[in-house]
Amino acid sequence: MNEAAPARQRAFLSVERSLAGRMWISRLDQLGHNRALAMAQTHGVSELIGRVLSARGVAVEEAPGFLDPTIRSLMPDPSVLTDCDAAAERIVAALTAGKRIAIFGDYDVDGAASAALVARFCRIFESATEIYIPDRIFEGYGPNPTAIDELVDRGADLIVTVDCGSTSIEALERARERGVDVVVIDHHQLGAERPPCVALVNPNRQDDLSGLGHLCAAGVVFLVLVNVQRMLRMRGDPRAARIDLLGLLDLVALATVCDVVPLRGLNRAYVVKGLVVIRRMHNAGLAALARRAGITGPLTPHHLGFLLGPRINAGGRIGDAALGSRLLTLDDTNEAEAISQELDSLNKQRQALEAAMLAEAEAEAAAEATGAGAPSVIVTARDTWHPGIVGLLAARLKERMRKPAFAIAFDAQGRGSGSGRSVPGFDLGAMVRAAVAEGLLEKGGGHAMAAGITIERAKLGALRDFFERYSARTVAALDGDDTLAIDGALSASGASLTFIDEIERAGPYGSGHPQPIFALPAHRLADARPVGQNHVKVTLEGPDRARIGGIAFRSADTPLGQALLAGRGASFHFAGTLGADQWQGDRRVQIRLIDAAPVFGTG
Repeated sequence: MNEAAPARQRAFLSVERSLAGRMWISRLDQLGHNRALAMAQTHGVSELIGRVLSARGVAVEEAPGFLDPTIRSLMPDPSVLTDCDAAAERIVAALTAGKRIAIFGDYDVDGAASAALVARFCRIFESATEIYIPDRIFEGYGPNPTAIDELVDRGADLIVTVDCGSTSIEALERARERGVDVVVIDHHQLGAERPPCVALVNPNRQDDLSGLGHLCAAGVVFLVLVNVQRMLRMRGDPRAARIDLLGLLDLVALATVCDVVPLRGLNRAYVVKGLVVIRRMHNAGLAALARRAGITGPLTPHHLGFLLGPRINAGGRIGDAALGSRLLTLDDTNEAEAISQELDSLNKQRQALEAAMLAEAEAEAAAEATGAGAPSVIVTARDTWHPGIVGLLAARLKERMRKPAFAIAFDAQGRGSGSGRSVPGFDLGAMVRAAVAEGLLEKGGGHAMAAGITIERAKLGALRDFFERYSARTVAALDGDDTLAIDGALSASGASLTFIDEIERAGPYGSGHPQPIFALPAHRLADARPVGQNHVKVTLEGPDRARIGGIAFRSADTPLGQALLAGRGASFHFAGTLGADQWQGDRRVQIRLIDAAPVFGTG
């Protein structure tokens, strides 16, 4: 949305500086208000829905399709993806000839879901398949020559890489030397050099004009499989009719949410329709994991991103990297229960490791961030950190410091494995690729919001200097707009379940389609207490004595959390996102607090 300058300068509820150090502004300018009203009048939607959609850049004529996205209307012809036809033809040839297909995936949720998609598709043809997920610590990201040799030695006739492979030149050269074809299906950014393969399907390759670069890997895999099914039908293969691709959208939705790609266009349809599939609990692995996570109500994007995703990732971070993909391919409920229990246990171990490492990382970042020489990109490093946790550390540092952040774990040989997370408006992947070109990184890649790196200890100082030169001007400009956009104001009594249902109609929310943020003006903080791992649970009371419960996640040691814990009985303006909390069959409205400001302390 293009907001007018006056709307951005006027403080919402007169909050010039909140407890989190932000100025509150209205997300809607006057043009946005007019657009919201036009939506309500033209399409019969509520004014609230019109406000939410208008504030997120949805045009008046786009509203009906946005509220009811369909795969049929939003899916392009898969052939628009460069090399998609070549990839589909090679996969078809392997399936119809009964050849063994090896699937090489990444160790995160997107990689696991992508691998499971291909494996479940091939199962219809009773084709021999093998999923290979590399060990994060000993093998690192993407195909490597040793793994390629193993797959070929075990009889692979075709290797399909998913969520990786675009920059694996040496490994794919080995496959060519061994006489085995490789199809790469990926979405990560890459340079001009193309790996040796039969097909490279990646909407972010430089010669791809599909405009689908916002898809996660599973989203690209789904398009390739649509093309494979189409080719099989054209050849009269009767097995093509037995393939229920729409029934696999649960995996695509899971990956789309967990990889934090923009929820627009086809991605939005993937998630909306995928949630319908996932709620049927036909996937034994997802059903078992949902039970293990204690989810009782219908699965939502929040459940996928914050409860299921971390558990699937836990295997790749500190345990067996193949557990996630194995779980997602299972039909056996007993085996699914066993693996989900193992992943849940690993996730608890991961949480403990993360808490200890985060304390060290935040201390280092805070020391760097003081004074006029504060860096534009936070780079933290330790010898004692677990390399599987550095991505989580980078994400937490980015949240706390509101700057791009990296965390690097060095091994005994001085080789560092690092991960970075960015803020909106700064392309982290481009900076990492530039560092690789400068010879500062052994390996590096990713996309605008996240990246992975491999570095020698001796080059860490030079890398920090390079990052600063590259990012200083851009990050400083972003830092100058430290605001919180508010969608509207209401009271605790107005935050009803009916209101929540209206808000959810304009969802699902995520990257590129942010959850609406509402302000509760002048509410009394009836209760506040620490719970769980650094969270603060609150009860807010409106002027009419109506109450609403809420929680401020990971805030107990922040200015917001400390003010809440010390401010029982005081009045604040509160800001957060609203949702329905399901507990023991009871559905209640809850606010997830993002920020607050004392009523008489805003100036």
